[in-house]
Amino acid sequence: MLPRVEEERVAYRDLREFVRKLEKEGELTRVRTEVDPILEITEVTQRVTRAKGPALLFERPRGSRVPLLVNAFGSVRRMCLAFEVGALEEVAGRIRGFLDMQSPAGLLDKIKMLPKLAELGSFFPKTVKTGGCKEVRRHGNDVNLFDFPILKCWPQDGGRFITFPLVFTRNPETGKRNVGMYRMQVYDERTTGMHWQTQKHGAEHFRRARAANPDGRIPVAVAIGADPATALAGMLPIPPDLDEMMFAGFLRRDPVEMVPCETNDLEVPANAEIVLEGYVNLNEMRTEGPFGDHTGFYSLEGEFPVFHVECVTHKKEPIYLTTVVGPPPQEDFYMGYAVERVFLPVMKMQYPEIVDVAMPAEGIFHNLMIVAIRKSYPGHARKIMNAIWSLGQAMFTKVIVVVDHEVDIHNYGEVVWKTLCAMDPERDVQFVFGPMDTLDHAARMQDYGSKMGIDATRKWPSEGFTRPWPDEIRMDELTKAKIDAIWKTLAL
Repeated sequence: MLPRVEEERVAYRDLREFVRKLEKEGELTRVRTEVDPILEITEVTQRVTRAKGPALLFERPRGSRVPLLVNAFGSVRRMCLAFEVGALEEVAGRIRGFLDMQSPAGLLDKIKMLPKLAELGSFFPKTVKTGGCKEVRRHGNDVNLFDFPILKCWPQDGGRFITFPLVFTRNPETGKRNVGMYRMQVYDERTTGMHWQTQKHGAEHFRRARAANPDGRIPVAVAIGADPATALAGMLPIPPDLDEMMFAGFLRRDPVEMVPCETNDLEVPANAEIVLEGYVNLNEMRTEGPFGDHTGFYSLEGEFPVFHVECVTHKKEPIYLTTVVGPPPQEDFYMGYAVERVFLPVMKMQYPEIVDVAMPAEGIFHNLMIVAIRKSYPGHARKIMNAIWSLGQAMFTKVIVVVDHEVDIHNYGEVVWKTLCAMDPERDVQFVFGPMDTLDHAARMQDYGSKMGIDATRKWPSEGFTRPWPDEIRMDELTKAKIDAIWKTLAL
């Protein structure tokens, strides 16, 4: 049975407390019929996701005694419940509050800053001796990944894949922790692939360690299932010098408790449902894939490092957290949308001319970004394009469309209309070359290709545009007010 929830707590203690909250809010359905994790759970999840349905807790996945949770974050409302806010803008507001902290000019300003600084300091992760993730411990030949209901999502997938892991590594030079979310193809009971794409921090740790000792190995730990903020930490686009676990503490307003691993010096969230401990050999690669990816197409086979699992620890009755990716929109769209809303203040702090940003589901994150700016000088739109291509994971954006500040960029009909009416293709389309997402199968080569920027802002004389720019057709306010007054009498 899931533990009783203490309603007065601010942060969810663990994943099962979040499950109870979803159930209480009518956002979760328990599936008591036996369903196979090979393809069948994906098909059920697809139908529910397309219908904008609830999170699903499969209590009897075929071949496993471990229940499976999917679509837990598959709506804006569930993302708000995950962050314990009424609207995602509340999280953005908290981030904005910390970003707005300036160097205090006087004593009064210093005093005003003290509460914020104290709050920030309270988010550092805490090391504890043990936690729920240590209730059951298995080593060596007792380890069997197939005890868990790991999904094979799509017919051409190379096998079963762990799709919602938190992968912990350390920079071999600095010792700094990194947490990433990388899919893991299960090869057998004790080995998986480690899909470290070229530009990811995990891949950088692998390269640096291999350069120092080509025949060595690096320790790796994988946590599956934790309180929502911690479970999502691996996908957050935070600066590389900021600890993901500290930021998770900020989001949940309570420090993340970390517990040492059994077989290496890494730490993992103490409230994790399942922990896999092991290592990656620096001289070992193996074919991974295909995998039905969030692009809506299969990502192709490739050579990736191999993760050897030496130890598994978990709660006595763990919940296996997973997600399904595929033709958009899927659960990952809502996770990405939340990231877009929450981290907009960070982008606006660096580039205050940005008014808003939108990434349509069909753009699958890296294919299309629409940006509204308050244009101030000639070439401003192109400056923003290049700025975005220099921002972390935004460097993969294949198409950037920049429009004026009054365009409603969340109304895609308006965006298409005003973009097409504002652009001269030869003049306003810019092509550049640079890094591409590994999953982009259309790029001329893996990880490298071209990107396009479209300047859909009004053109100015100072940009060489000498013709008059027409006004947009709008009804005057007086006429609209008159019709408002008689509208009911028109019986329309």
